[in-house]
Amino acid sequence: MAAQPERKMLARTLLVSAPGKVILHGEHAVVHGMAALAVAVNLRTFLKMAPRNDGKVSVELPNIGTRLCWETTKLQPLLVAFPADQAESHPPSPEQIEKLKEFASLTNTAAATQSLATLAFLYLYLSIASKCGFMPSVDILVWSELPTGAGLGSSAAYSVCLAGALLSGCGVIDYPLEEGQSVGRWPAEDLALINSWAFRGEQVIHGNPSGVDNAVGTSGGALRFQAGKICSLKRVPMLRILLTNTQVPRSTKVLVAGVKEKIMKFPAVMEPVLMSVDAISHQCETVLEAMAEHPSLDHYPVLEELMDINQHHLNVMGVGHSALDKVCQVTASHGLHSKLTGAGGGGCAITLLRPDTAPSVVEATIQDLSNCGFECWETDIGAPGICAHSLQSLKAEVLKALGGM
Repeated sequence: MAAQPERKMLARTLLVSAPGKVILHGEHAVVHGMAALAVAVNLRTFLKMAPRNDGKVSVELPNIGTRLCWETTKLQPLLVAFPADQAESHPPSPEQIEKLKEFASLTNTAAATQSLATLAFLYLYLSIASKCGFMPSVDILVWSELPTGAGLGSSAAYSVCLAGALLSGCGVIDYPLEEGQSVGRWPAEDLALINSWAFRGEQVIHGNPSGVDNAVGTSGGALRFQAGKICSLKRVPMLRILLTNTQVPRSTKVLVAGVKEKIMKFPAVMEPVLMSVDAISHQCETVLEAMAEHPSLDHYPVLEELMDINQHHLNVMGVGHSALDKVCQVTASHGLHSKLTGAGGGGCAITLLRPDTAPSVVEATIQDLSNCGFECWETDIGAPGICAHSLQSLKAEVLKALGGM
């Protein structure tokens, strides 16, 4: 695509948000070709992009204590590494990343999270600016309800918000929020473009991501991921959950290697476990689609039992942890069902809440989990993907975090 100098920067402030993600079923089995279900969790990353007229671009990321500001004239020389005809299907090149690191003086000088967030912004900003033929002078503020490094897709939500805001602000796609609307959603074709660029941001941050996290952040709802193929479920219900962060650090790489070693050592034992997890994912998908068509409390016992079975399988794989066992014990004492989500070995767990679960039960459960030193949120899964917002649609907490607007 040739540069299009006639395009103008959108003159209004844009507000967008994208959800995080949790794995509902299929952790670790997905590495071995089985199905996994990833669902959008309604803890969101919010981005405000406001035009400025002084030829500067600033990015503020209060969650990780970062504020960046450059003159667009200083960024201009970098465009030689970002040709206007570079397709969104083209991955970031090592040369591009090295130029960005050199420009931002990031070699061993900043925390990893801050460095990667800076690189992802610069990559997306310069790529989209090159396509449009101008460099927007903007203030960008990003604030998130998602903890970083917890396996909840925080980096993907960041990349999705950046892609959606920059593409809309530069006029590549239309901003979907019309006068009087509270929330707007982009059409499928625009969402596909947002997702493509968000995936490039994820590649800058993670190197070789699956594409699941940014796909969930863009489309929302639920996705089935199997053997490299991502498929959106047509209709899924919004389900209430508790999300608990044990705050126990873990290495996904080490845990994946441990499962592989166990499979190689005991193939006759472990392969049926993987097949059972695969069956759980497919069974859960069937139940979710049935719930979307005909909501009923009758579906919840099935979902709860599938969670219990899968949690046992994950312990058999060796990716459990005493902190995760504690989450399951605490929630079970209140009649609730939980399982780990993600890599295991610590990290996060999800607890299903029925629609008729009494508020007093939820409050008592959260209190007991907090007393164990865990961080806990009540939220939803099956949430919408990237959205454009009016001021009136944002919670007071979000408005305050975004500078009071």
